[in-house]
Amino acid sequence: MPTNELQHRVVIVGGGFGGLYAAKSLKRAPVAVSVIDRRNFHLFQPLLYQVATGALSPGEIASPLRVVLRNNRNTEVLLGEVTDLDVENRRVILRDGEAPYDDLIIATGATHFYFGHDEQWAPLAPGLKTVEDATEIRSRLLVAFERAEREHDAAKRRAWLNFVIVGGGPTGVELAGALGEIANDTLRHDFRHIDPREAHIVLVEGEPRVLPSFPPDLSAKAEQQLIALGVQARTAARVTAIDPDGVTVKTGDREERIATHTVLWAAGVRASRMGKVLAERAGAQLDKAGRVIVEPDLSVKGHPEIFVIGDLASFNHQGERQLPGVAPVAMQEGRYVANLIRDRVEGKAAPAAFHYFNKGNLATIGRNKAVAEFGKLHIAGFLAWFTWVFVHLMYLVEFDNRVLVLTEWVHNYITRNRGARLITGGKP
Repeated sequence: MPTNELQHRVVIVGGGFGGLYAAKSLKRAPVAVSVIDRRNFHLFQPLLYQVATGALSPGEIASPLRVVLRNNRNTEVLLGEVTDLDVENRRVILRDGEAPYDDLIIATGATHFYFGHDEQWAPLAPGLKTVEDATEIRSRLLVAFERAEREHDAAKRRAWLNFVIVGGGPTGVELAGALGEIANDTLRHDFRHIDPREAHIVLVEGEPRVLPSFPPDLSAKAEQQLIALGVQARTAARVTAIDPDGVTVKTGDREERIATHTVLWAAGVRASRMGKVLAERAGAQLDKAGRVIVEPDLSVKGHPEIFVIGDLASFNHQGERQLPGVAPVAMQEGRYVANLIRDRVEGKAAPAAFHYFNKGNLATIGRNKAVAEFGKLHIAGFLAWFTWVFVHLMYLVEFDNRVLVLTEWVHNYITRNRGARLITGGKP
């Protein structure tokens, strides 16, 4: 049914995992759906680190939203940027227009957080949230080896071969492991004046262990796998200063200066600016990271027509800790809200409060190296890695992407090569 023939209007802001799964779940609902995003594609963020390390190209992990949703006859995709909300009149204000709604789903995610040093550290230590971030990191990594190849001074060459990754969660561990593989395998025979295996990779984590959200035994195994790739983990440590020529790391009462030109940020996230907009326009309560504290049904308190899902939502109604900002949470929240709206429109009883079903946690470190937690079952090594490969292939949105990524992975596994090692966006 064409969208203009449907009366109940659902606007979804954000085409990430939460927004996309909400839209797909509303496919047969008697509502008109509008999906608004600043980008015309859905990005599979869990594999973004592989773009940053040259294993995959951006197009292999991104899908145009219009293609993904073209079979949703009740759905339109709008390219636009949301700047404000008119809660009283139920309108989403765009930079170049507006979109009326009866129900609103906000799934705008999160961005990098530098703990009060955004202006100073952000240009020096890029994070990993967008395609642009990934290509920028890829260029910085490859340029570092190129500059080391041309540097004759030993100390200056060492600085180019020092790499510091801030944050020992899944993203930081994945970046560190991939960088270790690049240095030890991919670039091993590419240079004439340097040995890439001499690269010094440091992973800095503020908690006592890497992967602090995983059980201690898996954290220990992950660190062992990192060590095998030449990565040094500095736990219970924090970065106190970053400048173009190095990083200062504080461990206890001891401070250490690491000379480096390549720092990658994977330490903290901050909710998107839509959290502040909701606080101002709808009286939403925010947590310390700017996330919207939602009701058990994922709505904003006092506004049952506004829902917040994904990384922007702070859900504290299940256990002692709030739900993590990971893709499976956003997917389940998207489906839940879609079902709630459909039942409400059809006059059915409201479903029970949202409950996240944790299917397990996975983190990959490198070739045949990973850790996995499925309840009381903890596995590491090849079996965990193979599971990680299978799960991520299945969650890719389009079949074409699955084929492309699988083909690239098989080729990379056999040849130990990373075919997307391109320096783009500037001069070395």
